[in-house]
Amino acid sequence: MARFEPKSTAPVRERAILVGVDFGKNDDWTLEESMAELGRLAETDGADVVFTLTQRLGAPVPRTFIGKGKVEELVSYVRNLDADVVIFDDELTPSQQSNLEKIVGEPVKIIDRTALILDIFGVHATTREGRLQVQLAQLQYVLPRLRGMWSHLVGEQTRGGIGSRFGQGESQLEVDRRLVRKRISTLRDELARLETRREVQSKARWDSGVYRVALAGYTNAGKSTLLNALTGSEVYVRDELFATLDPTTRSIELEEGRKVTLTDTVGFIQKLPTTLVEAFKSTLAEVRAADLILLVADASDSGVERQVRAVRSVLDEIGASQIPSVLVLNKCDLLTPEAFSDLQASHPDAVTISAREGTGLSGLLYRVAREASRGDATVTVLVPFSKGILMKMVHERCQVIREVYTEKGLLATVSASERMRSTLAPYVVPDENFEPWGSAASTPRQ
Repeated sequence: MARFEPKSTAPVRERAILVGVDFGKNDDWTLEESMAELGRLAETDGADVVFTLTQRLGAPVPRTFIGKGKVEELVSYVRNLDADVVIFDDELTPSQQSNLEKIVGEPVKIIDRTALILDIFGVHATTREGRLQVQLAQLQYVLPRLRGMWSHLVGEQTRGGIGSRFGQGESQLEVDRRLVRKRISTLRDELARLETRREVQSKARWDSGVYRVALAGYTNAGKSTLLNALTGSEVYVRDELFATLDPTTRSIELEEGRKVTLTDTVGFIQKLPTTLVEAFKSTLAEVRAADLILLVADASDSGVERQVRAVRSVLDEIGASQIPSVLVLNKCDLLTPEAFSDLQASHPDAVTISAREGTGLSGLLYRVAREASRGDATVTVLVPFSKGILMKMVHERCQVIREVYTEKGLLATVSASERMRSTLAPYVVPDENFEPWGSAASTPRQ
């Protein structure tokens, strides 16, 4: 008989109660849909939802967000269901959170949707920049909520006598706040340096004439799966919210020979915390710098229309609403034939695909090629052999219609973007300065 009984070291999933309030604003998202999404967020963060409590109010109760009777009901459910955490669907003020914690009692945690999303981001951030951005957002959220950590000193202050005139508790709280503010300032400076580096890299891609495509969309719409399917890469993919936080860029060559870059970005969500949008502005800069946005949506979700509107709202918030976009409806393999026909009828300009099954990808690439060539013009250039890099750019950045190697260099007729035409301007050959194509052994581009 073993002396010690082995115990599992696996993390124990917490038991969560969800709380939502319907304010009757007639939003796109019903309370049931919003609570269902909150439940998925809780499950992604490692919790099991044991109960959902809802209430209809005209406005939040200033002291406890929900009504007095609902608070008593919540306390009863917490005790009877042995809950570990209570998650509110809307953001709580610091005082509301503090009051609820006192009423419910320790060790039950009271958090809101913002804190839940921040916790998920903290788990999923892998790169240094991603971790810094998450830490900045977390500190901005925590700063106004610092309280009670030094309350054991308040008793000494109220007794009077020696040392009571200095207010130790308040002084220590101010020290804590000052340290947090200093750390926030340090993080902002470091992220600014990283953003400068990213801008330099982005400018290099701009100067090279690479056509940039950004994948944006609602979280868990299949953006990473699509990136893997188009580029053959192995970006982390999992059926959970916010599986990908850090931007990933891969290149792909279109059938016409033009090379483009595809960038997978962080997924969006309704009620996306403002602190997250601010903290992730350097990551979202990849979206703002794109030439084309592929707005990926989950066609199998009943709320796909609301998801698209939520994504467009965030794009407008970050200043990317003017960038050309193509709606990509993913997961169409999960639809019935009737639902698929209705979807195509309601979105005639969208591209319908299944990234997992690989269907519709050729049509998507054709649409990307058509958008990439929009605004192109045909020019004939003679690139000297000494300009090897420029020759490579001609083949990668342009659609080569016809080419031939002459004694002086590469003679090619290409369809090029405005940026590439500017780069090739010194090598453009007027029609009267070269022999007709028929007199040379020209090679049409396949």
